[in-house]
Amino acid sequence: MSGLDRELRDWVVDNRVGVLDPLFEALSYAGSFGFIWLAIAVAISGFSWSRPWLWTRVGAAILIAESVSGAVKEWIGRDRPPVADPDPAPLVDLPATFSFPSGHATVSFACATTLALAVPRLALPLYALATAISFSRVYVGVHYPLDVLAGAVLGVAIAIALRTLAASLRRSAPPMQRG
Repeated sequence: MSGLDRELRDWVVDNRVGVLDPLFEALSYAGSFGFIWLAIAVAISGFSWSRPWLWTRVGAAILIAESVSGAVKEWIGRDRPPVADPDPAPLVDLPATFSFPSGHATVSFACATTLALAVPRLALPLYALATAISFSRVYVGVHYPLDVLAGAVLGVAIAIALRTLAASLRRSAPPMQRG
């Protein structure tokens, strides 16, 4: 599997389309630390009286996804592609962390899923953005495709776990007294 993973990464990086480089660099930077997802959540919250809490759920998803993916990176310890094969050079600065799973993909899919569960009609564009950000990490040369796939699966799992936890907490909360 890792041989195919390397071959796919090499094919993507070796067949970059120069005119698209700035787009994928921008997507890669936009996905950093989940800021784009928090901005989307704040915008949705601002336009919806029924979802003023959404930005807090997305913020929690970002923090948990970053923490979990960071812990898994340390546990697995997979080097990033340029460490094994520095040519061609990545289009963005090489992060100091390990490669597996992709933190960008974990955060993007955790946030896209959190937002899609709250606003189902936006699911397609949210997942399209998550996919574009995630793919950008392979395109710019700092991840293998399997890193991104694992991050996407982990992100969706985190969002579903958070939703399940929130529902469980709501069910177990004592009823509010009306005054």
